[in-house]
Amino acid sequence: MVNEGLVPCGEEEMKRRNAIDKLKKIVVEWVKTVTYQRGLPKKYLKFASGTILTYGSYGLGVYNSESDIDALCVGPYFATIAEDFFIVLHNMLASRPEVSEIHCVKDAKVPLMRFKFDGISIDLPYARLKVISIPEVFQAVLRCIKLWAKRRGVYANLLGFFGGIHLAVLSAFICQRHPSASLSALILLLFKTFALWPWPTPVILQDQIARPFIPTHDKVSWMPIQLPCSPYEFCHSNITRSTFYKIRTEFLRGHMLTKDMLSPDFDWNILFEPFPYARKYGLFVKIFLSACDKDELGDWVGWVKSRFRCLLVKLEELLGFCDPNPTEYVDTDASEPNVIFYWGLPTGRADLTNADLVEEYFLKSIDHGLNQVSTGTMKLSIVKAYQLPKKADQLIAPERKNSKPCWRVVDGNRKKTPAQPKYKPHCAESAGDYLPTNENPEFPSAGG
Repeated sequence: MVNEGLVPCGEEEMKRRNAIDKLKKIVVEWVKTVTYQRGLPKKYLKFASGTILTYGSYGLGVYNSESDIDALCVGPYFATIAEDFFIVLHNMLASRPEVSEIHCVKDAKVPLMRFKFDGISIDLPYARLKVISIPEVFQAVLRCIKLWAKRRGVYANLLGFFGGIHLAVLSAFICQRHPSASLSALILLLFKTFALWPWPTPVILQDQIARPFIPTHDKVSWMPIQLPCSPYEFCHSNITRSTFYKIRTEFLRGHMLTKDMLSPDFDWNILFEPFPYARKYGLFVKIFLSACDKDELGDWVGWVKSRFRCLLVKLEELLGFCDPNPTEYVDTDASEPNVIFYWGLPTGRADLTNADLVEEYFLKSIDHGLNQVSTGTMKLSIVKAYQLPKKADQLIAPERKNSKPCWRVVDGNRKKTPAQPKYKPHCAESAGDYLPTNENPEFPSAGG
């Protein structure tokens, strides 16, 4: 493949990226020029913008060294294709030293400009949106919401919370309806929208599609979020009554915080504070998983996590509520490789739970279809908040792509050494160093 030129080198990739970046800057300058020429209000000069979106082989990442770039020029409603695109933008491009062989293809089914930019062939059609500005904020919104969800303990699909696809659709939903809003405004609008959303009304990106009926017994009915690729398919969801309550409460918290965004003492850090589990719950169910070696531990933990919803639903039946903390801990004092979970329980209700019976029930669920998976051991127990790990060090492998932080429970008198199991626990803040408080078991708080 390399010999045939099917795999572009790093230099070729950088050249194409630079060409797209330069083209984006030209398009922004073009929109502001058109804004001025049309005599629009001066405030439009500040906000008016356009952008370039790539598609085709380059957009899919399957181009080779000889491929052209299919790029879509996206502009505001007042920039016309006949005058502004084919005349004004054409002249701006033709005057650039990087541009050569430029010509307009006006009579094609998809009218476009075709030219070479730094020697790279580019096909550039045009699309107008009914907005003044075309800001790139979707990715920034999604990054912020993912950070918030991880910090607040609502980002773990297997444990009944959001997965990446859920947050991507929710972010796109807000950006689609407020295309000219700033990043800060979009974050505020996202929390306001979904804190007050009339669940289980589905979240649907395409306005023209009728909202299908969602039966109440279906597990997606708590927070149905429709996939954009099909009118009648929804994101797979493990959300339960408890996790729905936790997510809803966190949306409300985010809304209450961000509505004061313009206040001089507003602090973004408060929004992203880690959820204080040990301050909110006095009791926890401890799930201790171990295996004979690190490789088998990874398989074992992955299998057990795929069955976590059964355990969560059982605990809800017994206690009415359970908050499954996604953080994974490692007990370095144990003789075998292990991972530990601590799930928050309503204070004063542990007497209703027989840990041995719950463990027996969950083991039956785990055993179903276990033939192809390396087995390990599991132990459930009820612990109090003061028994949670008091110290946890965040250990990150340096300069390694896609690496995840590893958490270890560390004795203060022992030397801190990095753990390097094949199975990498997810990063989150320590649940330790908080004091337990008495919570209302009927309505446990989702955090302050």
